[in-house]
Amino acid sequence: MNPHLRDVAIPNDWDRRGLPGWSYHSAALLELEKEYVFRNHWQIAGHVCDIPNAGDYLTMDVIGERALIVRGKDGVVRGFNNMCRHRGSRVVADSQGNCRNALVCPFHGWVYNLDGTLRGAARPRSFPDLDKTEFGLMPLDLEVWMGFIFIRFRNGGPQPSVAELLKPIEPEFAHYKAADMVPSWGIWTQKTSVNWKSVRDVDNEGYHVAMAHPALQDLYGATYFDEPFINGVSRSFATYNPHAGRRWSVRNYVKIAPEPTHLPDHLRKAWVYYGIFPNAVLSVMPESVQFYQEFPLSTGETLLRGAIYRYRDESREQAAARYLSFRIDRDTMSEDVQLSVWSNESMLSEAFEGFYLSDLEYGVRTHHDHLRKQIPVLGLETAPEEKDMWNLNDALRSRG
Repeated sequence: MNPHLRDVAIPNDWDRRGLPGWSYHSAALLELEKEYVFRNHWQIAGHVCDIPNAGDYLTMDVIGERALIVRGKDGVVRGFNNMCRHRGSRVVADSQGNCRNALVCPFHGWVYNLDGTLRGAARPRSFPDLDKTEFGLMPLDLEVWMGFIFIRFRNGGPQPSVAELLKPIEPEFAHYKAADMVPSWGIWTQKTSVNWKSVRDVDNEGYHVAMAHPALQDLYGATYFDEPFINGVSRSFATYNPHAGRRWSVRNYVKIAPEPTHLPDHLRKAWVYYGIFPNAVLSVMPESVQFYQEFPLSTGETLLRGAIYRYRDESREQAAARYLSFRIDRDTMSEDVQLSVWSNESMLSEAFEGFYLSDLEYGVRTHHDHLRKQIPVLGLETAPEEKDMWNLNDALRSRG
């Protein structure tokens, strides 16, 4: 079977420039990114197995927003703003847990049912005109796809439903039966001192693998290829090198990993990465599935977030392979962080003259094109005044 999902011809005369350097260090642009890229696009909050029982919840605090995902008594997973309708307190303070049969605000004790409706306020006589139906938790758009929970902070938005967005990869991804998986080590977070776009730039191309990632090069470097972003989705694919095993983790991974008979031939020795605009990746390996993403904390600091999920009935060999693939991934992420730091800091220099991209970095360009479509001011090579950024972008958006 041809491992390519989409045979994309790279244009002969494509613009090899990336985003302008100023866009990686502009506070005004960051506010536009929060509004037009992060709040109104789908974000992965977790997986249904993170909240298996009624009353289980998880939270996600990103880009000034607070999400609360909770499983109701009816088994339905719902998303809300983690914000009490009384004074705006967090309804739950922890990142994950169980609230039994109700959500109780720790500030004044307002009580919400698991479906978000207001059960009652503390000292209700002090609110003689309180309309319980009006003061339920504010819902978020939420969609579950193959077990993964997607939310959107702004109702509506430029993307279609998650099912429609990810339709091109669904037939292939379905082989992994991700909806039936369980957590490996929980949801992790990490901070790195770069702009979020620098993290995504490194992840959107495999040109650097041969030089920068010795373990990945050993495992699959000769077979790796990227498919660029088309309608918000990209894909990268690689199968194990015939003679992989020069490095300890790779040698033992290839040796221990059992043959996954539930997968078709072209996936049995493959690592596949599905990029989801603007900032997420679903990564599949024969023994596990994971997501990872990045969110801006400031122009120069980024929150990395993700989780790995395993088969419920995994064998000892699968567990060992999962640990070894985690080791390879962990080293790769550390290497990518350093690369993104070097690239990001160069943009503060007057000597920086922008990117000049290889055909092997066409995925970077297509991601940048998606960003330009949402924030047209990114098409300006010279930085606008910070105070003019929002109005200028509005004017460019109105022109279509």
